[in-house]
Amino acid sequence: MFMTSKMAQRGSRMDSQRFSCSICLNLLKDPVTIPCGHSYCMSCIKGFWDGEDQRRSYSCPQCRKKFTPKPVLEKNIMLSDLVEDLKKTGLQAVPADLCYAGPEDVACDVCTGIKMKAAKTCLVCLASYCYNHLQPHHDVPGLKKHKLVDPSKNLQENICSIHDEVMKIFCRTDQHCICYLCTMDEHKDHETVPAAAERTEKQKELQVRRQQIQQRIQDQEKDVKLLQQELETFILSADKAVEDSEKIFTEMIRLIQKRSSDVKQQIRSQQETEVSRVKELQEKLEQEITELKRKDAELEQLSDTEDHNQFLLNYPSLSALSGSTHSSSINIRPLRYFEDVTAAVSELRDIIQDIMRDAWTNISEKVIKVDVLLLEPEPTTRAEFLNYSQEITLDSNTANCYLVLSEGNKKVTFMEQQSYSDHPDRFTDWLQVLSRESLTGRCYWEVKWRGEGVYVAVSYKNISRAGGLKECSFGFNEKSWSLYCDTDCYEFWHNNIKTTLSGPVSSRIGVYLDHRAGILSFYSVSDTMTLLHRVQTTFTQPLYAGVKLYMPVVYSGGISAEVVKLK
Repeated sequence: MFMTSKMAQRGSRMDSQRFSCSICLNLLKDPVTIPCGHSYCMSCIKGFWDGEDQRRSYSCPQCRKKFTPKPVLEKNIMLSDLVEDLKKTGLQAVPADLCYAGPEDVACDVCTGIKMKAAKTCLVCLASYCYNHLQPHHDVPGLKKHKLVDPSKNLQENICSIHDEVMKIFCRTDQHCICYLCTMDEHKDHETVPAAAERTEKQKELQVRRQQIQQRIQDQEKDVKLLQQELETFILSADKAVEDSEKIFTEMIRLIQKRSSDVKQQIRSQQETEVSRVKELQEKLEQEITELKRKDAELEQLSDTEDHNQFLLNYPSLSALSGSTHSSSINIRPLRYFEDVTAAVSELRDIIQDIMRDAWTNISEKVIKVDVLLLEPEPTTRAEFLNYSQEITLDSNTANCYLVLSEGNKKVTFMEQQSYSDHPDRFTDWLQVLSRESLTGRCYWEVKWRGEGVYVAVSYKNISRAGGLKECSFGFNEKSWSLYCDTDCYEFWHNNIKTTLSGPVSSRIGVYLDHRAGILSFYSVSDTMTLLHRVQTTFTQPLYAGVKLYMPVVYSGGISAEVVKLK
């Protein structure tokens, strides 16, 4: 029963192979038969012959028989019907182990003519076999013991290049496979074992290494999950901090607006009271003025009476002048009115600004210190610093007009005035230049200098550019930090404060920046690295590398600085 099934399976495979196109390896589609008797898909043979048009000679892909002129192709009706019947049985293509070998395939070593694709490789016979030629290894008792593996192109590596024998022995002394004749020759006194035994030992080692790798994979997968959990917690914490901060700032704004409204209401209330009081006084004054004018008219009329008796008779009837309802005179004092209120509000604003500035520094430091991972240790050797080497290119748009850039904008030299175009980023008075690259994270670069003195600096981009004030000079304001290098001393400058430094004078300065940690370090670089100065602060903006040259009283040339290319 088993043999019948096996033969039926083999017969089905052979039928499928017989009715397959040897070009595309699929069942024939629109089959045509050429004069030599071989059949192909119409599109396949047409495509094959199209490539031979320039030779005007057409051949069969299998038997290589040539035809002149090109044969006329007609569909093979009978073959087409047979292929359709095969399709109905579910056979769509040649099995992979019965296909013809392509350029990338391992070919059967037994096939003659067009070779079939190998199904297995025998490590004993050192040959590869297609499905048909492999059958003896399944049927013959002696061959059944042979070691069969997936098709291999590297069989020649199992043959000794000296003795042309199979290498079944492993030399532990030289750590490679040899044949049995090698043990009698150049490997005579070496420690040798059967290759299979060495494989068993190495397999054990391999298993141990795999277990170690798998354990590391498990550990790192746990770390990935832990990091993901921490990241999610970190993001939630950040979102909550933003939300809470917005609420707090909204409350602060609301409180300030409430106080602003209270001040406004008080001012308006006081204004209304005073305006009402003044208007009331104005009305009384105006009434008294009217009464006084009337009295004055009566007195004027009496004064003009020529009859003495009438004058004396009417004079007592005039009422006496009533007293004034206000002081004899209104004293207008040079009051400032509400100017004192404005001054008090301004004072409050200044106090809040001072509090906000101090509080902001504290808040900013707290934000920067938030970190999911621990900070990496600071480098100690030059090799470790070079791991963070940063490519620095000087920006010609920032260079002072007395500076010349060269060496691919790596070197700056003091020269006669240059004809640079106007640019808002250019330093107008100080002999300075900034880098194109912004610096964040961990960075390291080196500067070679020569001449009377050079400032190696870092600065925020928003440092002032125009004028000779301290706001523009590296190290003389709160926006920049600089190391002054001279032939016999070093000085560190920040915010116009000088720190005199000691250390070996070198023509090469190393600068290390850890922006996140707020660390800025300057090193004297020679055979060893000597720390000259270290800054611990909080950087609130990206930094830019800078160079400032000492401005000589008399031009002598030779003052320059160059950013060293470390990579």
